[in-house]
Amino acid sequence: MSSLSAAAATLKSTIVNSRRTSTPPAKSMVVECSSRPQKKATAHHMKTRPKKSQPWDIRRKPAVYPPLPPLPSDWSLLSEDESASESAVVVPEAEQPVVVSTA
Repeated sequence: MSSLSAAAATLKSTIVNSRRTSTPPAKSMVVECSSRPQKKATAHHMKTRPKKSQPWDIRRKPAVYPPLPPLPSDWSLLSEDESASESAVVVPEAEQPVVVSTA
């Protein structure tokens, strides 16, 4: 038990000493920061996205499209009640798979 507490004390003193000195000890992890960090994925896209600067463009509304035509007769939308009853349909079993021996 004493060796465990001695190891913890050594680790604690290493961490404290590494904060005080300018050079880190040889066996500790050091995180080096980049002098010019780059933006990652979404942050970059948000910063470099095209921005509307012209008043006519700022006031522009989204395009309005005509409504979609009705679905063909062989397609139909199901409500929650109908979808529950449709999911209980029994599907016939497929043919038995052919087993090929490699002997």
